[in-house]
Amino acid sequence: MKPTDFAYYLSDFLTTYLAGQRNLSTNTIQSYRDTFSLLLRYLSDSKGISPEKIVVNTVSKESVEEFLTWLETERGCGISSRNQRLAAIHAFFRYLQCEKPEHMFHCQRVISIPFKKAPKKPPVYLSDDEMGRLLSEPDMKSCHGRRDATMLSLLYDSGARVQELADLTPRNLRLEAPFHVTLTGKGRKTRHVPIMKQTAALLSSYIREQKIDSADKLDHPLFFNSRREKLTRQGITYIINKYTDSIMVNDKISAHVFRHSKAMSLTQADVNPIYIRDILGHADLKTTGVYSKANMEMKRKALEKVETKSIPDAPDWTSDTGLMEFLRNIGK
Repeated sequence: MKPTDFAYYLSDFLTTYLAGQRNLSTNTIQSYRDTFSLLLRYLSDSKGISPEKIVVNTVSKESVEEFLTWLETERGCGISSRNQRLAAIHAFFRYLQCEKPEHMFHCQRVISIPFKKAPKKPPVYLSDDEMGRLLSEPDMKSCHGRRDATMLSLLYDSGARVQELADLTPRNLRLEAPFHVTLTGKGRKTRHVPIMKQTAALLSSYIREQKIDSADKLDHPLFFNSRREKLTRQGITYIINKYTDSIMVNDKISAHVFRHSKAMSLTQADVNPIYIRDILGHADLKTTGVYSKANMEMKRKALEKVETKSIPDAPDWTSDTGLMEFLRNIGK
């Protein structure tokens, strides 16, 4: 069977364009791939169109809008997930209109589908006391406990994303002053993040204990399981969940909560937002601004709790006959 134009260009988009020209990470490419797997499944199950018969014109603006509705109503996806899928579809059709200019109008109709607005929630974070209790939970008398304490301390101190932490190797660490860790984030962009002396000391002890301090181990995973394979995102999440029972908060504690907590701690310490942006690896200062906004809201609520009974009532100036007479005579 002769492959369709959609099959050809989708394959090129996923295997060549995203990695070769856009230099996107493996996780991002997998997310795009999953989007189109869902789209093909929807077209097959709901429209009766088998994947091998799909052509570019099959994926119309109307079919994509119906697919997005299906994600929310049938699969129970939230608005952020829906928008993430749409972003992947937009990216494909922007690529396609350059490769196939004759389909430009069709592509731009799909690209015109707007993202859905969602109410913005304040970031979930732990206070300094809560984070301190969490970081003290691992048992420092056991090998696994020391690993977990080191990993969680670095996750908080660096404000790293969970995948950035999972990808670390000893090569990415500088454990002599000035102490810092080199993180590779979205778009394969690297940044150097300073870490505290205490975190550097934990890392030094951990690396020696795990015997990954030699020159031939510089590219060995920094954090790994019993098979010496690097910890996955799910593995790191599992470890975090082991220690969160002692932290009495209503919200679920994920790896990203460590990142939010570091950002809020820096914000409350009046660190320049530009420095916070660079530490977190944000592309836009507006993204960093959510922490300043959350901090101001926290201060506002604190002020509202202040007792106001000591403030005297404002006097009734209209009862001052002398003042009233003066005002009546102005301009006479």
